[in-house]
Amino acid sequence: MTTIEIIALIITGFLVGFINTLAGGATIISLSMLMFLGLPLNVANGTHRIAAALQTFTSVATFRSKKVLDWRKGLVLGLPVIIGSVIGARIAIEIDEAVFEKIVAGVMIMMLLLIIYKPKRWLYGKQELLEQRFSWKQVIIFFILGLYGGFIYVGIGYFLLAAIVLSAGYDVVRANAIKVLIVLMYVPFTIGIFLWGDMINLQYGLVLAAGQVAGAYIGARSAVAQGAGFVRWVMVIFIFFSVAHLTNLINVGELLAVIG
Repeated sequence: MTTIEIIALIITGFLVGFINTLAGGATIISLSMLMFLGLPLNVANGTHRIAAALQTFTSVATFRSKKVLDWRKGLVLGLPVIIGSVIGARIAIEIDEAVFEKIVAGVMIMMLLLIIYKPKRWLYGKQELLEQRFSWKQVIIFFILGLYGGFIYVGIGYFLLAAIVLSAGYDVVRANAIKVLIVLMYVPFTIGIFLWGDMINLQYGLVLAAGQVAGAYIGARSAVAQGAGFVRWVMVIFIFFSVAHLTNLINVGELLAVIG
């Protein structure tokens, strides 16, 4: 691993940890960077989860210290996510890589639209939902989110945050705390599956994690929703080049080699 690669991964990790803790959607940046550095998409999809696990551990600890984490509700909502994520991860390691690339390209385009068009339209709490009991509807919703998170992970923060706010009524700060707890609950299970499938590059994952932990710490201490707005155009650029790379319009790896 070169010095340039190490610096690129640490900076990328910091940005991703900061944004993902505040809202979500930034994993596309780390996934893209890992692909740009030469990892196959399916390996990049497993590798960035190492950083995600350490990032969310930092975020949960910080939110806990700020006393905004509802442990009970987070643990209940996280159980169906875990079950779904295990199934989703198994699908991810078995699916044909060419098919997987097309699926991820489609997800990236969807994320691009969400980021550009009113990305905060879901992020307002509904107090009347706070006292409602956990329902079968929520079980289904969070199981599906687990399937998605285990399979791709990109954008899972956005979708979990939206589901927690809309179905449970939390304001965005407390929903963020529950969101990172749920991710911390399910990611280790998916890491185990990707390790079993030999689809994780530990060296890249740990370097990325160093930056992501620092970004998560600062993001959790900020604990506000505006964070994603600062860098949404950075995310737009990353998504554009990622889609171009996956659809063979541009070979980003060759471009980076020329620059390096």
